[in-house]
This record gives sequence, structure tokens and C-alpha cells, in this order.
Amino acid sequence: MATEIKVPVLGESVTEGTIAEWLKQPGEAVAADEPIASLETDKVAVDVPSPVAGIMSQHLVAVGDTVEVGAVIAIIEAGATAGAAAPAAAPAAAKADPASAPAATEELLTPAQTMSPAVRRAVLEHGVDPSTIKGTGKDGRLTKEDVLAAAEAKAKAPATPAPAAAPTAAPAPVQTGGARGTERVKMTRMRQTIAKRLKAAQDNAAMLTTFNDVDMSAVIEARDKYKDLFAKKHDIRLGFMGFFAKAACLALKDVPAVNAYIDGDEIIYHDYVDISVAVSAPNGLVVPVIRDADKKGFARIEQDIADFGARAKAGTLTMEDMTGGTFTISNGGVFGSLMSTPIINPPQSAVLGLHRIEDRPVVRDGQIVIRPMMYIAMSYDHRLIDGREAVTALKIIKDAIEDPTRMLIDL
Repeated sequence: MATEIKVPVLGESVTEGTIAEWLKQPGEAVAADEPIASLETDKVAVDVPSPVAGIMSQHLVAVGDTVEVGAVIAIIEAGATAGAAAPAAAPAAAKADPASAPAATEELLTPAQTMSPAVRRAVLEHGVDPSTIKGTGKDGRLTKEDVLAAAEAKAKAPATPAPAAAPTAAPAPVQTGGARGTERVKMTRMRQTIAKRLKAAQDNAAMLTTFNDVDMSAVIEARDKYKDLFAKKHDIRLGFMGFFAKAACLALKDVPAVNAYIDGDEIIYHDYVDISVAVSAPNGLVVPVIRDADKKGFARIEQDIADFGARAKAGTLTMEDMTGGTFTISNGGVFGSLMSTPIINPPQSAVLGLHRIEDRPVVRDGQIVIRPMMYIAMSYDHRLIDGREAVTALKIIKDAIEDPTRMLIDL
């Protein structure tokens, strides 16, 4: 019996998505509740599960097609077995010209492996064999990072000496300076949304950035002193983000405008703090939200951050995870950034940017000493937040990090 697979409900106000990847090809066996396709919305990638067990009969849409909620995207022959019948040809496949596919694709990509377009491009670009790479993505699927790591390992591996051969005629001269090529790739739905939101933030807000620097000595000392006990008790690593999240909560309570946003000709203030944490995911930047961060302890905040990071890498964050947020923290320091001007996350009015820690000479009590320093930046909507308020909020964060006791006694 044929079963139609429809696009599931994707979340509040989300009416459509884009087919990012087919996880099951025509003729392959499908288990009940097994994902058959990855659907990309404006914010997250959502797996489409099969309601029945059977054989994938055909795809009704192609990768890159936009589909609405409730649309039929595939047919599954319920109860069939893999050898029962040859799969019907997928209408969507007719959109592509097989003759246009590069020969390298057939040589490098095996039917048993389902790869996203980004992974496929990386495989072809670096000339690695995907069948020899262990995938770290969901259900063992390859990620772009897996391919890049394999390519790097291949480059570092010592060359195997070739066996001696009989003399042959001199080879033909090798031509250098081959043709240069370009590649045109359609932006993913998520990347399009990120681009629109960031541009809208610049167009609609009077954005300004204020800077300060922070001596990280006290936080590093506290972390080194308690990290083992913390990990043993809470089963989570004690990082720096927990300190900055709690410090931000102090600042937002003392300067409410930084935790507010403009709605038309009104200002919406919040008596709670929901901190959006910028996380790098395979498909782009996502900002899951730590709910009620002002009421949570260090352990719970660190657990939330670790969970978001793992689910962002696996592509399992939900729309609910990223809905809301009253303030954002973005840590460019993990990538080596020394200083930046972060862009606010609409409709929020402020964002805190963290950067790398490096030893620098500073003056303490009239003496030049070396301290682990970090530049911090706060970009804010000047329509709502005055310079005095922004500088004050950033100074509160600086003071709390340099003297963590303030976070314990609410100063």
C-alpha cells in the first residue's frame, strides 16, 4: 500500500521549508519513524520521519525545492521489502541532466552514503574517498568537518615510495597555470534568512558599539581552583560563558533598557533575562535561548550551553529553542577574534561580544605587569539605549568578571 509523506507542521508562523537533503533514496528500505529527508526552515533543519515501514518508492520534489506545510514530498510502499520491486523513477530526478554530472562524482561517491551538498562539494574539492571516513553527524552521516579533517590528515601523511619501474620514455611536459573556475551555489534558506536579518538590523536600528577590556585573572583563578570539583558534582565542564552570562544578568537588572526592545512607538521592558547564545552550526549561525538565566546557577547555564552546542552540531535544535531572547552573547574569541563590532539580534536592542584572551602588559599600582586580558564590546540600539546606559552596563560586566564575588552577593 502506498503511503504519502507530507511536510509536517514546522512551528508557529512557519509555513514552508526547503528540501536540504534526501536521507533515503528510491529502492531503499525505511523503518517506521526513520528520517527520510532533511527540511531546512528559516532557523533550523528538521528531519521528516516516515510514519510507516516499507520501501522508498519515489521522491516528488528535488533538493532545493521549496515546499509548504502539508505538501506531499514522497511515496513509500508500506510493508514492501527491498527486493520486492524496482523503485519507480523519481519525477524530481528528471530535473537534472545526468550527462552534466562530473565523472569524479561517480568515482568518489558511493550510493550507500547520503551526503549534503556542502559535504559533496568538499569531497570533490579535496579528492578524498568518503567510504574511508567515519561520520560524526547524526546517524553516522558525514559532516563537512569530517571531510576537511580527512583531507588534512591525507596531506600530512608521508608519501608511500613507488616501486622501482623499468625505464620509460620521458614524460610529456606538464602544463602549469591551468584554467581557473568558479562555482555558483544557491544560498541555503537559513543563510538567506541570516543575511536578511542582519541587514535589517543595520537598516532599522541606530547601531553603535562601546568597548572595554577585562582582566580575566580572577575568573581564570576561580575556574582553575574549582573546575575539577565542579565537573565531579555537576558532570559538566566549568567554562567562561557561565561567568559572562551571570555578569550580564547583573547589568541587565541594573540597566533595564539594555534588556528591552522597541515595538512601534512603545518600549517593551522585561522582568526576566532570556539570553540568546550565538552558536556556530554547520548551516550557519544559530542563537538558542537560555531561559530565565537570571534565576539559574552556573551549572545549569553551562549545561544549557553544552546541550545547545551538541544539538547545533547534530542539527537537532528546534524552533522553540531559538524563539525569544532579550539579550545576546556572541563569543568570537573561540575563533581567535581580538576585537569586533557585533550586530544586534532583532528585535533585541543589545549584544555582548567576547573575544580571545591574551597576555598583555597593563599598569597595576604603578607597575607594569602581564595580565590575561580580553576586549569586550557591546553593540546597542541608540534609539533606545543612551551611551551612558551602554557604558554603564558594560562596566558592570567588567567589574563582575574582575571580581566574581560580586555575582554571589548581587552587586
